[in-house]
Amino acid sequence: MAKPEKVEAVAEIADSFRNSSATVITEYSGLSVSQLSELRRALGSTVKYRVAKNTLTKRAAEDAGVEELNELFIGPTAIAFIEGEPVEAAKALKNFAKDNNALVIKGGYMDGRTMSVSEINQLADLESRDVLLSRAAGAFKAKLSEAASLFEAPLSKMARAAAALEDKQKSESGSASDAES
Repeated sequence: MAKPEKVEAVAEIADSFRNSSATVITEYSGLSVSQLSELRRALGSTVKYRVAKNTLTKRAAEDAGVEELNELFIGPTAIAFIEGEPVEAAKALKNFAKDNNALVIKGGYMDGRTMSVSEINQLADLESRDVLLSRAAGAFKAKLSEAASLFEAPLSKMARAAAALEDKQKSESGSASDAES
């Protein structure tokens, strides 16, 4: 018979799998408690970094319908449950792993499919959503400015032509009055 604590832990991990936009599975052996705390701070408030027993995690993954990750639950395992922007969390994990060899990224899960370590690294290399949105907004603004200039050009040409014609008429009338005197 399952102990109530284990049943509760499985249910909590399964909920985390269901509510996350992405998950990253890591091996943390060799990291001190202070390093784990530092990693949690680097991940921010939208990521829950949880150390869990593999048997409970496998059961929770099956309950959540994420059975593809079972081969990653070997050895000391910790999972980053990402509820916000996955790019920022992937960057934080990649940077921390670069500085601390004891953290090993094993793989992950996002958008209904498993992710390899190289895919997580590619995700970490992307710009954040905010940066991409601001770049897109800048590109749209540039195109709108270009369109406004194109629409304004014929009016501007016409105004310059009218001014040149007026100047020509003034100079012709001025030279005609000079000839009369």
